Amino acid sequence: MESKRYFIELAYNGSAYHGWQRQRNATSVQQILEEAISRLKRENISLVGAGRTDTGVHARQMFAHFDVAEEIKNPEELIFLLNGFLKYDIAIKSIRRVHPSAHARFDATARDYEYHISTAKDPFCAPLHYYLKKIPDVELMNQAAKILLLHEDFQCFSRSNTDVKTFLCNIKNATWQQKGSSLIFFISANRFLRNMVRAIVGTLLEVGYKKKEVKDLENVIKSKERGEAGFSVPAHGLYLSRIEYSRNIFLD
Repeated sequence: MESKRYFIELAYNGSAYHGWQRQRNATSVQQILEEAISRLKRENISLVGAGRTDTGVHARQMFAHFDVAEEIKNPEELIFLLNGFLKYDIAIKSIRRVHPSAHARFDATARDYEYHISTAKDPFCAPLHYYLKKIPDVELMNQAAKILLLHEDFQCFSRSNTDVKTFLCNIKNATWQQKGSSLIFFISANRFLRNMVRAIVGTLLEVGYKKKEVKDLENVIKSKERGEAGFSVPAHGLYLSRIEYSRNIFLD
């Protein structure tokens, strides 16, 4: 009997997890979710995620695909059971039937990230925002962010000694928005390298604090050297906020 493929949509607070991907000696979101679905479906379920998130990174929207032997006749019931079974920091949003060849990672056409900064000490924001005492120059950072859209090779922002085949990414949007003591960086691309967003934010903050000039970003990107870019900001301010797919992969 041919298995049935489904996309599961979820959100999670990554504070307690060593990222999305299953690891040998650390708790991951993938592991917890696989164990929960396997127990409820009474079969061994493996998930393939839309991508990785590092330790401590959050996701407002994450997708993964999985195969089951029989059709899920009542997805809403499974969502209800999973949400009751899982801890408060993982929430299931939807479960949808997709074409047998649909792939959560390779069929994603765009991904959005947000990085949240607070410039006022707030005990409620502290675990989920990066706290900075001094407000950087947002206008300068937005000028520098526009340079990102003119390039495709972002090796300078990639984690060192990575095994990726290409450093090419198509960044469609990169902008800062400030509202009171909150500062948010929005970035959208077809794909991202490991540690890329955190390294970009750290580099732009150096521009905002006038440790680098706007024009320096051009040379940083062309250098392809991680050491030329800025520091990586902490993981707890980073959110995977949206993943986009073509509608024709869904069967419902």
